[in-house]
Amino acid sequence: MNLTELGWDSAWDELLPAVSEVEYGLGRVSAEHKHLYRVFTEQGETLAQVSGRYRYDAQSRSEFPVIGDWVLITSSSDDDRAIIRGILPRRNKFSRRAAGENEEEQVLVAKIDAVFVVSSLNRDFNLRRMERYLVLAWESGGNPVIVLNKADLCEDVYSKVAEISSIAPGVPVHAISCETGQGVDQLTPYFGTGKTVALLGSSGVGKSTQLNCLLGEAVKRTGTVRSQDGRGRHTTTHRQMHLLPQGGLVIDTPGLRELGLWGSDEGISSTFDDIDWYSVRCRFADCRHQGEPGCAVKEALDSGELDWARYRSYLKLQKEMAYISRRENLFEALEEKAKWKQIHKEIKRIKKR
Repeated sequence: MNLTELGWDSAWDELLPAVSEVEYGLGRVSAEHKHLYRVFTEQGETLAQVSGRYRYDAQSRSEFPVIGDWVLITSSSDDDRAIIRGILPRRNKFSRRAAGENEEEQVLVAKIDAVFVVSSLNRDFNLRRMERYLVLAWESGGNPVIVLNKADLCEDVYSKVAEISSIAPGVPVHAISCETGQGVDQLTPYFGTGKTVALLGSSGVGKSTQLNCLLGEAVKRTGTVRSQDGRGRHTTTHRQMHLLPQGGLVIDTPGLRELGLWGSDEGISSTFDDIDWYSVRCRFADCRHQGEPGCAVKEALDSGELDWARYRSYLKLQKEMAYISRRENLFEALEEKAKWKQIHKEIKRIKKR
């Protein structure tokens, strides 16, 4: 392996720390385990762990390394393990709201060139779920690509492609079958030396089968399709990055049971740009599309130019994003208040001396 094959380019040189007494090595995180990471380096793959100082300084879980991050490493007394001293700034990242009640960002992967949003063409086909994935894919900074898997199990591939294209204007859509090889060659242009693609999608849509197809060998266990609902079985249990024999890297991810939004409104605007197109044509700039005169969105819905189900999905995602934004601002305000309270207590303590 060399750094170029792993995705390094000249722009990263400017992000390296100034010359210091410590000589750092470079690596790219390929897998996460509990308290341990696997890192690709020019010498091969190695196990690594973050330093005690790194762990102490980290303010949140989003500051810890994730798959795709470039990391600064040093050797340790244990020759089989390296120490991660820091990470280079992320050009982009795929994040979601962490599962549970805490409003916290969970970064899943970093430094990606394209995001393959994978869906199956059997009974698991779901437009509303795809819209949610597309919002997060646009937020990541990578280029979203829709891959419709299991084309061999679909009787009318053309109509399904048309349905997906209607909710994802401008996004490439490819229908493939890893069983027959149909359409797989359409994915080749997205790979190449140093290019990184992340596979995202629900459990059972065939991501592991697609990974095996790209790698040309069975490195991932695959599950059979359940007869009662046509869904594949959950097989991937952790995220991992693989080097492709033809050049490029692919990151496999387990199916996400919870897909909480995280980020700004840009992902929603990109995913629903057809609704935004009508919104700017409303008579009033602050139109809420709730019966105001001259509402272009309402007219489009009534005429059938906009689909009501898609519009309801748009409103639901907007409402969710607004809630997250309010909660995030509240937590920031509380943290700031607690910080200044601690400062004032320290000042009073000093004055009493």
